[in-house]
Amino acid sequence: MTFIDTNYLLRFVLKDIVSQHQEAKQLLLKGSRGEEKLVTSTVVFFELYWVLSSYYNKNKSDLVLLLKKILDLDFVVLKERSILIDSVKDFSNTNFDLEDCYNLSFAKANKIKYFKTFDEKLVKKWKRETKN
Repeated sequence: MTFIDTNYLLRFVLKDIVSQHQEAKQLLLKGSRGEEKLVTSTVVFFELYWVLSSYYNKNKSDLVLLLKKILDLDFVVLKERSILIDSVKDFSNTNFDLEDCYNLSFAKANKIKYFKTFDEKLVKKWKRETKN
């Protein structure tokens, strides 16, 4: 089993360093063919989001496309994939940060009864979506 870190995924989606992009692409191709079992983490996903938004200044629509591209790599084990898919979908349709969308999706997926925050907009969204 091989763990894929943030920089591999960055090089894959950005294609900015050709040799590293090719290396990442080859690893992902092996994974897609079942020749190598690949895994990454939710932390890597959020690091990817952070680097793309802060360092590379990607706008929201570009961020959504790039994050979806990573989530579409269904041969890479990502334990919270369904929560992340819901988070990115919510992020693309709202003015909330990805972190807030993730927390809402995580709470819903885990059937959390109460969502405590001082962010009134987030509270309203939680109540609207869960009918509490």
